[in-house]
Amino acid sequence: MKELSVNHLLGIKYISEEDIQLIFETADHFKEVINRPIKKVPSLRDVTIANLFFENSTRTRLSFELAEKRLSADVVNFSAASSSVKKGETLVDTVNNILSMKVDLVVMRHPNPGAGIFLSKNVNASIVNAGDGAHEHPTQALLDAFSIREKLGDVAGKKVVIVGDILHSRVALSNIFALQKLGASVKVCGPLTLMPKHIAHLGVEVEPNLDRALAWCDVANMLRVQNERMDNSYFPSTREYVQQYGLNLERLQKLNKEITIMHPGPINRGVEITSDVADSNQAIILNQVENGVAIRMAVLYLLASKIKNYD
Repeated sequence: MKELSVNHLLGIKYISEEDIQLIFETADHFKEVINRPIKKVPSLRDVTIANLFFENSTRTRLSFELAEKRLSADVVNFSAASSSVKKGETLVDTVNNILSMKVDLVVMRHPNPGAGIFLSKNVNASIVNAGDGAHEHPTQALLDAFSIREKLGDVAGKKVVIVGDILHSRVALSNIFALQKLGASVKVCGPLTLMPKHIAHLGVEVEPNLDRALAWCDVANMLRVQNERMDNSYFPSTREYVQQYGLNLERLQKLNKEITIMHPGPINRGVEITSDVADSNQAIILNQVENGVAIRMAVLYLLASKIKNYD
């Protein structure tokens, strides 16, 4: 059986194209499983997984939890809001206390960039990064690339534009790494105030004009503006943002081709994307959600296989 080259999923930056293809092949199998009448497999029956969310999350947490239960793993859920972290306990102490209950895998979302990397060096368990600050969100990038592959047949050679708040987005960074490893061309589009200074070093072109970006691309991945991460104003008003960077039906109809529309959620309808676009046939937003469960099943299964040496 083929194996991942890593013991943790900390970021797309640290995995190879072969790892990504292995995750996709495994996810193909699990996608078939979750569409059966009986959606469970006993693959991780003796594996215990702890979900540690130090930051609010609905979709990612539910998706991981569903993936774990579909694989028959034992699941422990931990929410920082009601934990001893509030009493001053350190991250390593918190996790080591949980690991002493014989946990094999830890899925963690944390507001600090690099939290997963730090943890992987200090505790004895496989770590899956479910988002660390504005750094990476590897399973989201995997499910996004998997969804493009499913819709368009392959990721290699495709032109993908990521639109919106690139500066505060861990989804954008992980997507750039994943798409480039799989042979796609990537541009980013949005207000220059929401572009990271180093973006050009990643081999990505900045296109400030949305209509030009849409005319160029095969796929547009629309990101929301992350107001909760902003300490000051990055553009004059929401109305002006919508005029320049909001995706609506009129903009799509001006193109002489059909493009694929994506969104990692949650959607701010009427801001980065209108309802008629989000609910249209060109959008694969709900496919992304479904594929998220299959991708997370694949990641957990492959990491657990390394721990347990399953056949």
